[in-house]
Parts: sequence; C-alpha cells; structure tokens
Amino acid sequence: MTAAAPTLPLALTMGDPAGIGPEIILKAFALHPEQMRGVCVVGDLAAMQQHLERLSAVLPVKLQCVAVQDLSKVWSMGSLQVPVLQAGASLPFQLGQVSAEAGRMAADAITWAASAALRGEVAAVVTAPLHKKALSLAGIDHPGHTEMLQALAAAHQGVSVADWPVRMMLRSPGLSTVLVSIHVSLRQAIEAVTTANVLQTLRITHAAWLQLHGRAPRMVVAGLNPHAGEDGLFGTEELTVIAPAIAQAQQLGLQVSGPYPPDTVFMNAHSAAGQASTDVVVAMYHDQGLIPVKYLGLENGVNQTLGLPFVRTSPDHGTAFDIVGQGLADPSSLLAAIRVARGQAV
Repeated sequence: MTAAAPTLPLALTMGDPAGIGPEIILKAFALHPEQMRGVCVVGDLAAMQQHLERLSAVLPVKLQCVAVQDLSKVWSMGSLQVPVLQAGASLPFQLGQVSAEAGRMAADAITWAASAALRGEVAAVVTAPLHKKALSLAGIDHPGHTEMLQALAAAHQGVSVADWPVRMMLRSPGLSTVLVSIHVSLRQAIEAVTTANVLQTLRITHAAWLQLHGRAPRMVVAGLNPHAGEDGLFGTEELTVIAPAIAQAQQLGLQVSGPYPPDTVFMNAHSAAGQASTDVVVAMYHDQGLIPVKYLGLENGVNQTLGLPFVRTSPDHGTAFDIVGQGLADPSSLLAAIRVARGQAV
C-alpha cells in the first residue's frame, strides 16, 4: 500500500441503503465536521436524502446532501454539506428490508470506490455496512466486502483471485487479530487451516504491518483445538499443520510464536498490550478472532483488509436493520475506521 497525497479525498461507500450506513455517515458529518472534511460519500443521492429527512429532528445541525462529480471539489465543500457521488442507478428500497435493489446499490458503490482507489484517485476507501443476503440477491457472487474487493484488485492487476490473497484484520484499542479464513462455514474454515494458509496469513500480516507502522509486527498464533490440542490429545492440527507454518515463518525472520490455547491467547495479548509485547493475534477462523475483539466494544472496532493495493477500512458492525430509521445508530466505529484509513490511531 502506498501513501496517497493528502489532497486526495477519502471515498466512503454508503453501504446498504436499507440499513444504518447512511445514518451513521450523516451523524458523523453532523457531529464531527472537521474529521469528515475531504470525505466523499459514494452511493445514491436520493437514499442519502431519504435518511437525512428522517434524521432532521435529531441532528444538531442542518445538513445538505450535495451531488458531486468532480472529486477535486470535495475538500472545498462547506462543513454542513455532505458530498455524494452517484455510483449507479437509484433504485427503490424499503428501510430495514433485505432486497436485491439495495444490494445492487451497495455493490455499485463498492465497485466505484475500489476502482477509483486502484486508479489512484482517492486516498483510501472506507465502507459502511452492507447486507450479505442483499448482495447475493443482487447477483453478486461474493459473500462480503473483503472478497469483492479482492476480486476487483485481482482483475485490475490481471491475475486470478487465488494469486491475490488478502486477509481480514479486526482492530480495537489493545488488540488486533488477523483471520486465516473469513466468510465460510465452520467446516470449511477447519479445512482451510493448512500449513500454506497459516504461513500465507503470517506473511501478509507481516508485510502489511511493516508498511502501515514501519516495523515488523510481534505476532502470536491461536491454536485450532481446545487447549491448542493438548499435545495431540484433542486434535493434531497444532502439531502437524500450525507449528510447521510458524517454524517456516520464523526461518523467514518473522517475529511469531505459538500455537497457544485459543481460550487464553487473546486475553494474554490484550493484557500485554500496554507493555507492547504483542501486536497481532492470528486466529484460525472468523468467530474465533472476532468475538474477543467485538467484546472489547464495537464503538472503537475497525475492520481492515490486508493485502489490497490500497487502504480499506470499515466499522466493526453490520446493517442493524432492527434500529434503522430510529436515530439510534452510533457513528463511533465509522469514525474510528476513518481515522485508521488516514493513518491515525484507533
């Protein structure tokens, strides 16, 4: 990932328009206008205006959604103006309802923002939450943001998706975790725990952290089985798969140790964070890594994709259809994602 010029705007995708994405975006503009300077919303103007009308009574200022086509104008817009770049067709949708139309608009925003980032026209991409079922109904053959962005990056580089591996990193103050597998079934996640995949995860994490922070990460690896297999008593993957990957990574000069029992590795890493002895926990599958990070608080959680040729972050929560349109959504995690995208602390 290369640092972009500070004059480039940041692309913020609207997310699923039926969810809380537009709401947290508008709240961020209303409550933290200085932090939102230079941010361009990529999505649908009509959808953003619909959410703004519902929020007008709870926002402390009167915002205006303004259509933009020229990204160079974004930095010069007023503090009460929300720049919105139309990414595709404006389609009908209902708040809180899963639909192909909403999924299509969310996908169009992702495609536009990623393409702009790959062309070097935006500094980074921040993505508001989408609904995976809506994405599927829209005919998008990817289960989520990470896989869709991976495919777009691979196509841009003219290589296969398999030849452009990426990983998901979840960050909160005091704990970062990177996942070996992402949006697959638990059975498939276990099958994905191979020496090659674990080693690839360690190498991607090392390279990304080095580029983001200017130093190598200190990584610890979680086991797959209870008690990290208890020397083969509860499973042998630690002995036959994970430990060999760690040994190979160490031979390459990576700072990594493990595998450690997954029920304590996150606690130990978090408690050691103040002493700066651990930077990243490498988890074997989605829920193993995400539960401890989310337990620390969604308000500061940030999802970051490692391995892309541009910076991409997102808030650490979903579309929250159950509270959409009620003015209850919290923009804190979105604001944290914007800070990280700009190279600031969580």
